[in-house]
Amino acid sequence: MSSDAAAMEEVRVFPLSGVVQNYAWGKLGFNSEVAKLIAGSDPLVIIEDDKPYAELWMGAHPKGDALIKDNRIRQKTLSQWIADYPGCLGSKVKDTFQGQLPFLFKVLSVNTALSIQAHPNRELAAKLHAQFPQHYPDENHKPEMAIALTQFEGLCGFRPVQEILGFLKSVPEFHTLVGSDAAAELRRSAEDAGHVPAVLRKCFTHMMNCEKKVFVDQLNVLVKRVTEEAAAGKDTSGSNGDLLLRLHSHFPGDIGCFSIYFLNRVTLQPGEAMFLGANEPHAYLFGDCIECMACSDNTVRAGLTPKFIDVSTLCEMLDYSPAPPSAKIFSPVPDPSDPCVFLYDPPVPDFTVIKIQVPAATKQYLLSPLDCAGILLVVQGEATASSPAALSDLHLGRGSVLFISANEGVILHTLSPSGMTMFRACCLL
Repeated sequence: MSSDAAAMEEVRVFPLSGVVQNYAWGKLGFNSEVAKLIAGSDPLVIIEDDKPYAELWMGAHPKGDALIKDNRIRQKTLSQWIADYPGCLGSKVKDTFQGQLPFLFKVLSVNTALSIQAHPNRELAAKLHAQFPQHYPDENHKPEMAIALTQFEGLCGFRPVQEILGFLKSVPEFHTLVGSDAAAELRRSAEDAGHVPAVLRKCFTHMMNCEKKVFVDQLNVLVKRVTEEAAAGKDTSGSNGDLLLRLHSHFPGDIGCFSIYFLNRVTLQPGEAMFLGANEPHAYLFGDCIECMACSDNTVRAGLTPKFIDVSTLCEMLDYSPAPPSAKIFSPVPDPSDPCVFLYDPPVPDFTVIKIQVPAATKQYLLSPLDCAGILLVVQGEATASSPAALSDLHLGRGSVLFISANEGVILHTLSPSGMTMFRACCLL
């Protein structure tokens, strides 16, 4: 092996360029945090004002394999690098996940609602992929976590039963779609928590399977009524009026507009997070977030989308356990060994996200070695990064993405007077 080749083999820390997804629901131009980050990392990037910048993918998924930003490295993408040097993952991750990076790291900038959706568990994911590979491209499950960068709004999980019963009473159009028998059964079940999930399934499935003419007619009646009430200055909160009109303006005649009466409306403040496990119904509505998930692109959809919908699979797979919105929100846990570190540690082994907040007065900070590979995203601040495992010192600024192999530390020499904010995705087994 030549000395140059040997040196390349020792490179274990290097910059990445993430893959931008321009889905139609993304925020436009510089309204998008995704656009701001990619422009910050590359001054030659041209951001178009009328173009949506929805997602930034930082990982090794085939649909968005991150590019290695050092042309001295032979491998062009992160997946190629990991295939050639699987030891970079760390021994536990390499053995547990068969030499694959187990997570996909993203930034999302949401302007209009994403679909009413859920992600299958591993067993269902494998089954759906085998039956319909064109719609379900992965065999893997897809638990995911969203961390708000700006105020972030979404739907997540089934509401407490009393809230749903309140909407059944105050929104007659919703009551019509659920049906009198199912609504009455839900009222009776409220006294017996053990029966609630089965009855909720019956109510939700009945609504989602309504004939199109029926639900379109009811939706038009509801929208007309709420619009007139709002114009007259009346309180429309009993019909969740503001959200209804917003969703209907983007997805007219869509059954998903009625899902707001079943699902919690959750608002995350910057730094707060929500975890979405297998079979949990959700939809992102507006805002910017960091997202981390198992390395998968499997989604079962049933409304608020032009994409393929699979109502029967969604209704069959969902977790119908009701809970208040507060049960869906969590904050990071401080690391007692490092005052700059805060952990978002969901109840799955595939991923953890570490928020690193370096104060303004700190001139030097060590990104500690971990026994797993990680991907670092800088969202604020500037530094020079040095590591024995890098080809040379690296300049990091807003939007910079860095791959850090297992057991490698990186020293940051901070350059910005306001400190730094970074997120590091990893797999802490």
